[in-house]
Amino acid sequence: MLISAARAATLKLANQREAAVPHAPVLIRSGEPFKLLEARAVADPALDLANPFKGPYRAEALDWREVAEAALELARIAGILPAFLVGPDNAGEAVPVAASDLADWADRAQLSIATRAHLPVSASDTAEIVAFRSADDTREHVALVIGAQRGDVIPLVRLHSECLTGDILGSLKCDCGPQLDAALAAVAEEAARGGWGALLYLRQEGRGIGLVNKLRAYRLQDQGFDTVEANQRLGLPDEARDFPTAARMLVLLGARKVRLMTNNPKKVAALEAAGIEVTERVPHQLPENPHNARYLATKRDRSGHLLK
Repeated sequence: MLISAARAATLKLANQREAAVPHAPVLIRSGEPFKLLEARAVADPALDLANPFKGPYRAEALDWREVAEAALELARIAGILPAFLVGPDNAGEAVPVAASDLADWADRAQLSIATRAHLPVSASDTAEIVAFRSADDTREHVALVIGAQRGDVIPLVRLHSECLTGDILGSLKCDCGPQLDAALAAVAEEAARGGWGALLYLRQEGRGIGLVNKLRAYRLQDQGFDTVEANQRLGLPDEARDFPTAARMLVLLGARKVRLMTNNPKKVAALEAAGIEVTERVPHQLPENPHNARYLATKRDRSGHLLK
């Protein structure tokens, strides 16, 4: 079974030489062939309390690390747990995938504007929605542009990653819904003063790990882990968002310089590394509530967000 290094550490395998390399995929073997229920318990840390005794497992030498890393990255892109049964019987027809194929899927140059239309919203009845699509990615990102686009005015921009639970269902575990509403209001105010701006709505749920994995992380948070620890126990990065895609969207909108609404310095650095000049970081902090106080504290203390 192929698992992540973080998951191997949770399973107390890091003392074995073949499982001791940080961030490297780990190949483990059980005394008996893995059955599906056992494999799922190994893959999903949210099941650890219900399945406390697992193994023993032996870590084995992995001489195809590049392929294994590609497999775990494909799992993240697909929004599934980063774990694979290697060479199972009756697995169906094999589909060949080269490790180098990931570079083609990550080529942001393929992203283009698919269409655009007038979309009156509560923040502004003159807003325009712009849809972006890539031939090799089923996710369709959008930007909501408010105000007249002008090359001599630096736009106010907010990058907002999709959050079904916060944006649509009103979850109190995060601040996503209020941030979305406040950002649209701020861009509308910018337009009212003669400027313009855009909210980029990026289809990368759960900071890039997908909806189901985000809910798995919620389950771990209910067991006492913070957001960073929960992602790590899942074998997933605590930050997997694709900011170069946002940079490509901004280029297509003609915004190579932006004033960025964010509390996250890493987001500024990521955009600048992708070729977008951030002339100003505009703070975007909202009041906490009893349900998201720990979440916001973790963002401040462990992820470097500039929160008071």
